[in-house]
Amino acid sequence: MTEDDRTKNLVLLGRFGAAHGVRGEIRLQSFTSDPLAIAAYDSLTDKSGTRHFRLRAVRPQGKDMLVAQVEGVDDRAGAEALNRVELYVAREMLPPPDEDEFYIADLIGLRAETPEGLEIGTIVAVRNFGAGDILEIAPAGQGESLLVPFTKAVVPTVDVQGGRVVVEPPAEIEADREEKDA
Repeated sequence: MTEDDRTKNLVLLGRFGAAHGVRGEIRLQSFTSDPLAIAAYDSLTDKSGTRHFRLRAVRPQGKDMLVAQVEGVDDRAGAEALNRVELYVAREMLPPPDEDEFYIADLIGLRAETPEGLEIGTIVAVRNFGAGDILEIAPAGQGESLLVPFTKAVVPTVDVQGGRVVVEPPAEIEADREEKDA
């Protein structure tokens, strides 16, 4: 199995943050629909698949953060060494998505097009800076990536099987684009 195949088989579930206290606890951002559910996965790995992690306990801290105890990490130095490590699980360990659902990982690489079928570009990332998910779309030609809110109004169609999403850019993006073309 090549590294690309292994990476495609992994789904990002969370990311370790800063150490929390002196007893080895660490902040954890969970990307699961129920943030505490990340603790149910015994087979968490880093992106390379060489490091394995088992969460002994997790508890909420604030709105979007957890504090975790990681097996084998008993001091602050051990927790600090995990800062920014992303936690993945093999896709087969996850339940299949429902008919109208998908995993964020499935969006990467999809073609973004207008309702008329004109290609805008390819989704290269799904970002979240705190105000909701944003699709980063690399243009079909040259130029800067386009960032669009990942909402039903802006992205009314997600067709993972067809390899595409339909994007209806908000008015301010269209106005900015028209200014550049003028």
